[in-house]
Amino acid sequence: MNKSNTTHTDMNAPAAVEPETSAEGLDAAAAAGSADQDQMSAVDRALTDAVSEEPGESDLRAQVKSLQADLAAAEGRVLRAHAELENYRKRANRHLEDEKKYAPLPLLRDLLPVVDNLERAIQSADQEGGSARMLEGVKMVSQLLAMVLERHHCRRIEAQGAVFDPHVHEAIAQLPSEQVPPGTVIEVAQNGYQLYDRVVRPSQVVVSGRPAAARPDGDEASSSGEQA
Repeated sequence: MNKSNTTHTDMNAPAAVEPETSAEGLDAAAAAGSADQDQMSAVDRALTDAVSEEPGESDLRAQVKSLQADLAAAEGRVLRAHAELENYRKRANRHLEDEKKYAPLPLLRDLLPVVDNLERAIQSADQEGGSARMLEGVKMVSQLLAMVLERHHCRRIEAQGAVFDPHVHEAIAQLPSEQVPPGTVIEVAQNGYQLYDRVVRPSQVVVSGRPAAARPDGDEASSSGEQA
């Protein structure tokens, strides 16, 4: 009796509860995962929008290139300005040197007529047979004045027998000559002078020309016939 009662009691005991694996639970889990993915996608979109609001890499490169071009242009302007300033300094220094170098020019121009008169006095004394002492004294003054001019770099332009040069010679006459080629200085009327390489005054000269050509015999005969 006891065994049967015991068995009846076990049969009436409640069954063990197993884990629930229905379709509703799977759907809920899938819905939760999709919500998480949607949230992550929203965050990614927000980050992408935030990054797109700032300049991109290509924009930064373009800005860098533009700045480099501006810098190169500015450097070029600075170099050109420096070169122009250096050229101006050189021109100013040359101008000052020339002003200092040729400062005696007006004085020398005033002294040259004195030299001319002394030379004329010497020539006149030589030709007229003047006093030997007076002639010697004038020559000494002329030589001294020539030395002073030479000391100040003012030298006479040697023109006699030279080829005519319009930069240092002034032709006052032209004479035909058979002894020298045409364009040769055959006489110096007035000496010229140079201060360094600048002409104080040119030499006044007489220049040789082509000799007069002899007329042919036929022309002479025809001319004589016409006269007859």
